[in-house]
Amino acid sequence: MARRLVLFALGGNEISPVGLKDEHGEKIEADIASQWQRTAQTCELIAKIIRRYPNDYYLVSHGNGPQVGNILRRAELAGGELFPLPLDVCVADTQGAMGYMLGQLNNFFRTYGVERLATTVVNQIVVDPKDPAFATPGKFIGSAMTKDEAMDKKVQSGWDVALYQKDSAGEEMWRRVVASPQPKDIVELETLKVLLQNNIVPIAGGGGGIPVAPLDDLVGSYGINYKGTTAPIAPLYRGVEAVIDKDLSTALIGNKLLQEMKDEDISGELFIFTNVDGAKLNFQTPEEKSLRLLTVSEAEKLMSEGAFPGGSMGPKIQAAINFVKNGGTKACITQVSLYEETLSGSRGTTIVAD
Repeated sequence: MARRLVLFALGGNEISPVGLKDEHGEKIEADIASQWQRTAQTCELIAKIIRRYPNDYYLVSHGNGPQVGNILRRAELAGGELFPLPLDVCVADTQGAMGYMLGQLNNFFRTYGVERLATTVVNQIVVDPKDPAFATPGKFIGSAMTKDEAMDKKVQSGWDVALYQKDSAGEEMWRRVVASPQPKDIVELETLKVLLQNNIVPIAGGGGGIPVAPLDDLVGSYGINYKGTTAPIAPLYRGVEAVIDKDLSTALIGNKLLQEMKDEDISGELFIFTNVDGAKLNFQTPEEKSLRLLTVSEAEKLMSEGAFPGGSMGPKIQAAINFVKNGGTKACITQVSLYEETLSGSRGTTIVAD
């Protein structure tokens, strides 16, 4: 029987949205209770999808932009009392905490009679330490700020900052940006394959994965020496300071799994869930236009013309292109509540092969 490998890539905003304001228009942060509640809404929708299509493989990934920025900021504020935290460790922290929240999937599986288990994999993604992205930070993390607040952080704390987007009132939201190298490989690929084949839903690639790079001389992070009596039988890795784009990582995970499972009758579908109904041309302008169906060539042409912002929709379109070009059947950019409408083509953006 033919099966799909369905990958759900959840934005960090699905758990902790940026740009929240109270009834007085004052900026607020999503606290733990509200993050749990928002995650529960997403998990319930995913459980319903899996109940409706029970014969397929599923993998859930998530972003961590707001969360990793908050962890890093807390570490900076505690600098006089505690040691600093590198970005790779911050990413690992978010994988554990957010995986714990997304583990509510198991509660909803039981609520709706779905015979599945979900489990979190603390997952490493290999990057090239010479990636040019290290010289040009572009990945948004942390809370939204006004332009004045962002400029203050740039001067006082040495942050790299950039315009994120406009809020519902048309006011600019600025955020911190960090290096975001391209994902190259998945360390725990075999683990993910085994989980899928045992009908378990992995929560993996969290925050784009913990960025690691191969060791050149068998000396790893913090001077740890791995020189043994024999040559190592597999690559060894060390942590890298960066935050990988979760959509690009999820596309790579999907493509690698499809290749690993090629002996099965399997197809791949990637769903990138975000806070807008698909990709738009001229986003947040009077000329805004929704894009419902694109071929890879059409999407690549729009990318080359600069139609999509580099720090938000651009990586999602690129991830969709990568996934379809490297073995996936289709990739969709949509909201989790619009899954069925996106399958029918009436909502979201779907990218397919030429």
